[in-house]
Amino acid sequence: MELEKSLSALSNSESFANFIFTVRELREESIEELHNAPSEKIQQISGMIITYDQILKLSNYDQLLRRFG
Repeated sequence: MELEKSLSALSNSESFANFIFTVRELREESIEELHNAPSEKIQQISGMIITYDQILKLSNYDQLLRRFG
């Protein structure tokens, strides 16, 4: 519950939105990196992508994009 309150308060900040937009860019870069990665790095890169996805979901990325995008 505390996390939801914190994220709700942060969602009013344009600086937080810019941070989350950067996380989205990092996710996209990781996806691009995945295409050319050797097989031994695929699991590591996939883990990073999953982590970025979780952060975007927790922060309500779509809502931030509509508000500040």
